[in-house]
Amino acid sequence: MSEQLFSVHRQLAMDSIALGSFELCQLRLINDCQYPWFILIPQRTNIQEIYQLTTQDQSLLIKESSFLAEQLARLFKADKLNIAAIGNVVPQLHLHHVVRYQTDIAWPKPIWGLSSMQAYSATLLEQRIEEVKQQLGPALNPPEKTSD
Repeated sequence: MSEQLFSVHRQLAMDSIALGSFELCQLRLINDCQYPWFILIPQRTNIQEIYQLTTQDQSLLIKESSFLAEQLARLFKADKLNIAAIGNVVPQLHLHHVVRYQTDIAWPKPIWGLSSMQAYSATLLEQRIEEVKQQLGPALNPPEKTSD
């Protein structure tokens, strides 16, 4: 029996940029400049729901999500941080972390379906990636040089 390798769902790969990884999860930035929006993807195969992870992986997911949430809230001075595992379009388990402000275009509603995604400019994307990597420091391992 061959073991299947972890890969990122094609839709997530198209919509986001790999920033690196924690012990369990790959961290990606959603390419939408309207919100600081990140996803954590547990690097496990054939997982759609949190309960399908091992107990140890469930604990790691909560630990990594909590760490990321705290760091994003500090970095971006968030009014609120929305965290959700929806997965109606992409079945692969991924946890959204969206920094929200009372002044953002969707407030106080959820962001999904309100407006089209607006890609980062090259300059703003580079800046966003650098500031997040600096904030997370050595907790974030560099992204692997593989195709998504």
